[in-house]
Amino acid sequence: MQTDCGGLCVLCFCFCFFIDFSLTFNSHPWETVTKAAMQKYPNPMNPSVKGVDVLDRSVDKHGCLHSKRLLSTEWGLPSIVKSLIGNARTYTYIQEHSVVDPKQKTFELQSTNITLTNMVSVDERLTYKPHPENPEKTILTQEAIISVKGVSLSSYLEGLMASTISSNAGKGREAMEWVIRQLNAEIEELAATARGTICTPIVAAVIEK
Repeated sequence: MQTDCGGLCVLCFCFCFFIDFSLTFNSHPWETVTKAAMQKYPNPMNPSVKGVDVLDRSVDKHGCLHSKRLLSTEWGLPSIVKSLIGNARTYTYIQEHSVVDPKQKTFELQSTNITLTNMVSVDERLTYKPHPENPEKTILTQEAIISVKGVSLSSYLEGLMASTISSNAGKGREAMEWVIRQLNAEIEELAATARGTICTPIVAAVIEK
């Protein structure tokens, strides 16, 4: 059965299209952004994500870290399902596979929903790489293929979907900045604790003399 991407499929009534765009983290190197991305959830900017379970994590012979996670969301594919299909609030599960290559400095993440697939499928790919001209910056490239099945849709759908994905990306960027601030605060707290631990016996020794 053939699929006509970019329009209505006469045979299977499936509408699908491709969206891609990029974001730049101007003041954070790749290492910092990658750590934040792996600790992105939970965060106050994405309250729909209710749980993250690590299914598998391993390092291959090339030193790349592979992770498989299961994300549970309160309304799954927010605007897509709610606005276009009219589905009521429900838990939706998203399967995620990521690979961190510390040598090439790439972090690739692929995700797809594993529930509501009879109505909507969203296959998403995110790639984090250092900026080619400035290593203190990180470029995020995001791609998504969206397929809506069994629903009559008009040409306005692509613009609406693109707007939804873009809005979610903006929230994701805010979430990343929030996580980075949290990580920096934790590092500073540990450093302050370490300084205090070192200074206390030195001060005590000086007082004894």
